[in-house]
Amino acid sequence: MAMTMTEKVLASHARVPEVKPGDIVTCALDWIVHIDVVFTADWFAIPNRIARPERHVAIMDHMVPAQTIRDAEAHVEFREFIRRFGIPHVFDIGNHGISHQVLAEQGFALPGQMLVCEDSHTCGAGAFNCAGRGLGALGMTYAVCKGESWFQVGETIRYELQGELSPAVDGKDVFLYIAGTYGEDVNSNIEFEGPGIAGLSIANRQCIATMCANLGAEFVLFPFDERLEHYLRERAVEKYNPVESDPDAEYAKIRIVDLRSIVPYIALPDSIPNNCRPVAEIAGLEINQAFIGSCANGRLEDLAVAAGILEGKRVSEGVRLIITPASQEVYGAALRAGYIQRLVDAGAVITASTCGACYGGHSGLLARGERCVSSSTRNFKGRMGSPDSEVLVASPATVAASSITGKITDPRRYQ
Repeated sequence: MAMTMTEKVLASHARVPEVKPGDIVTCALDWIVHIDVVFTADWFAIPNRIARPERHVAIMDHMVPAQTIRDAEAHVEFREFIRRFGIPHVFDIGNHGISHQVLAEQGFALPGQMLVCEDSHTCGAGAFNCAGRGLGALGMTYAVCKGESWFQVGETIRYELQGELSPAVDGKDVFLYIAGTYGEDVNSNIEFEGPGIAGLSIANRQCIATMCANLGAEFVLFPFDERLEHYLRERAVEKYNPVESDPDAEYAKIRIVDLRSIVPYIALPDSIPNNCRPVAEIAGLEINQAFIGSCANGRLEDLAVAAGILEGKRVSEGVRLIITPASQEVYGAALRAGYIQRLVDAGAVITASTCGACYGGHSGLLARGERCVSSSTRNFKGRMGSPDSEVLVASPATVAASSITGKITDPRRYQ
């Protein structure tokens, strides 16, 4: 039976020759990832034992550094959990970052593998031909104890990417175009194929895969290619086995996207699917805050774009530009490249590497009546602070350009 990339990963980890949509399979997991916010929320019951401690990864990412006494206590509980079970792969404060970025940098998200985490944006691992999935409290408890998880095989939607992106357009714009045009694909798998992928950087692939959580996708996979092989060459923690879709694999839908036709896009407040428009159509809308960061867009490439736009310019009076590197590795590289200095000179505030403002935890919350243009992942009411604030989601280029004018601005103005 012909299978898609996702189906092949599920079949191999379920140790069965094939799977098809509707099947329920129990899959052995390559990596189980823990993050600090779980311990603040008492999100899952601490077990008496865990399966295969050597396959667990622990990352401080949401409340870094601790913002409240409860956060500090949660970090103590997290470290005790790590010590108690002898988890070897630990990324504590100072060697931390947003979990999805750390997994990528440290070579844990590998082609043909499966990993789970408590965070819904774990599907971002799909940029590496890796099936990543966020689990709820019960699902995570089971995975921690058993080293496996069950999944129902969903139908797969294939996006065929053609052409190359224009200047000032990136992966965020690609996703927002897709979300605005096609809407949600709840409980489906999403796969990206086509000649256009060769021109997409790893960072752009990460952004697209991560943002597909907003579409209700189960798994999101990109193919393995020369660019990905080069990225993993010095990073992969172990050998891996890439998967590719069979030529005659069946898809629920095949959608063709011409990257050349995509312009800078933006998601309007309160939702993303079916709520996106070209930036030029709403240019001029005033903002109070601009945010560049998150697991979608806090990478070195994103900071480089922002620094290039802002060099020699100033953030508009009355606007707060907040920059949050996705990891300490990104932060250090941006320092060495001079991006941080350029951003600070323009009037930006640089925060610790953390989920921070994206999830409305700290380091950039919004007050009643304020409006933010953000490169983060979500924009539902109250996501970044007051439920009476507004969040518009856009690319780092659009955010940087808008911070200069104090209004939503098409970044092509600063090419």
